[in-house]
Amino acid sequence: MPNTLLTIDMITNECLRLAHEKASFIGTINRQFDDSFGASDGKIGDTLRIRLPSQYTRRQGSRVMDVQNAEEQRTQLVVATQDGVDMRFNSRELKLDLQNFSKVHLEPAMATVVSGIESDVLQGLTQGVWNVAGTAGSPPTTLVAPGAARARLNQMLAPKDNNRCIQMDSVTMGGLVNGVAAYFNPTSDISKQFREGLVSRTSMADYYENERVWTLANAASVSGMTLNNVTLANGTASVAITGGTLPTTGQYFTLAGVFACHPETKAAYSNLQQFVCLAGSTATTFNIAPTIYISGARKNVSTSTGANITPADVASAALVFGGSASTSYVQNLMYHKDFATFATAELPMMADAISCVIKTYDGISLRVWRASDIRNDEVLTRLDILYGYALIRGQWACRITS
Repeated sequence: MPNTLLTIDMITNECLRLAHEKASFIGTINRQFDDSFGASDGKIGDTLRIRLPSQYTRRQGSRVMDVQNAEEQRTQLVVATQDGVDMRFNSRELKLDLQNFSKVHLEPAMATVVSGIESDVLQGLTQGVWNVAGTAGSPPTTLVAPGAARARLNQMLAPKDNNRCIQMDSVTMGGLVNGVAAYFNPTSDISKQFREGLVSRTSMADYYENERVWTLANAASVSGMTLNNVTLANGTASVAITGGTLPTTGQYFTLAGVFACHPETKAAYSNLQQFVCLAGSTATTFNIAPTIYISGARKNVSTSTGANITPADVASAALVFGGSASTSYVQNLMYHKDFATFATAELPMMADAISCVIKTYDGISLRVWRASDIRNDEVLTRLDILYGYALIRGQWACRITS
């Protein structure tokens, strides 16, 4: 029976199958905007504006209308990154069957691409998440920390459905499995924990073992910092600092006297509101998330009694950071699917290409471009994915620090 040469279509289909198989994180977050970029040739910098739900205040105990303007909130999804891998192989290898060719060439290539993309997306999104559960330096061995993360998502009104997940590194997963192996689990789950070392579903979330979770490295100083005569107002997205040092993007802290509150009733919770330092911060000015609102429909902070915060409450409030200076902490992540979105865009078909194929599978668009090196009897092949991601509802995620 004559051998059949592997075609570029066969190679592209196999690459997409492998990408789908190896994407343990991006397959669990919102992908509804893929079609928005797939209709035309994608290019770096394509931007989609995403509308978020409006928020309102309650008219209480009155028949008289108090009409509120709809304050639209928007965020942006930018297709900004083109990743890929480049390969060469001799023409004889095109005579291999697809299974062998995939094992030798395609599987390691797609593992490299997907691992890089997932690492990039996990880091970028986790750095913007301000909710944190657990104790820095103490990996969880019970369900206390996952339970606290679950509670934080509940406080922020994340849907209580089957779309909650936890991405967790193997070391933390191993310690957690050992600690909770016999805790009121079905026999099948206990068996899986012992056979595979995995937690299946608990704390209202599915667990995924992922070595790509981001590790936070704290800056050289995490103490002695206070607000520098700051007057908080609606829309505060940066604060002046006294005694500060340049923070690591993703470091988290609380402010003395600044409590979280219920998104709808505005009643104060018993826990302090957490904040995260964003990119562009300096030693004297921290860019922060969430953006602070002290009153109105978007109010997200309050005093311990639920009252609106006044300038006197926080003018020189102390910042309390998680963890120790110059120390690294793994940041596992619990989230609802809709806390963030990921999308790929179709790259253009090259008009002068002899072999160029673009295909999409389960929302992942891949271009495979092949050319011949006649001098060396080799085939040059490049695989490209153009993608972007955005944090949509950061309050629907919570780190579990280790």
